Amino acid sequence: MEITSFRDMYLSELQELASVEDQLAESLLHMAEVASHPTLRNALLHHREETQVQKDRLESILQKHGVNPKAHTDQAMEALLKATGKMLTMLKGKDLRDAGLIASAQKLEHYEIAAYGTAAALAGQLDLRDDQRMLHTSLEEERNADVLLTKLA
Repeated sequence: MEITSFRDMYLSELQELASVEDQLAESLLHMAEVASHPTLRNALLHHREETQVQKDRLESILQKHGVNPKAHTDQAMEALLKATGKMLTMLKGKDLRDAGLIASAQKLEHYEIAAYGTAAALAGQLDLRDDQRMLHTSLEEERNADVLLTKLA
């Protein structure tokens, strides 16, 4: 997709966010399976449920604009998840692995926070107030997940 306008950029950002949420949903399940602390496991599973809702929100917005939500693969998220997998193979011991999971999850959250903030700002620039509200809802969910992870750390 050639990007020649703010609208094109906005829709491309949304497609990448849909890819982010799709990749993350699968990875959060694996992360929860290897977490040893029950509160961490529950937080990861809860965020996976939120991720599914966020993905549905994004697909709804994209469909409203007539855009395929599956057209992009976010390579930055792929790299972050690959780094998480590599880190998990290196850490020995339950407490150390849980600390590594929290660190990785926060990196993922910060990426999502930046992406949702950008998309919401573009929606505002384009005067797409309903889209902007939906994106702000996801942004707040991401911020709350980050705060919870900080408390768990």
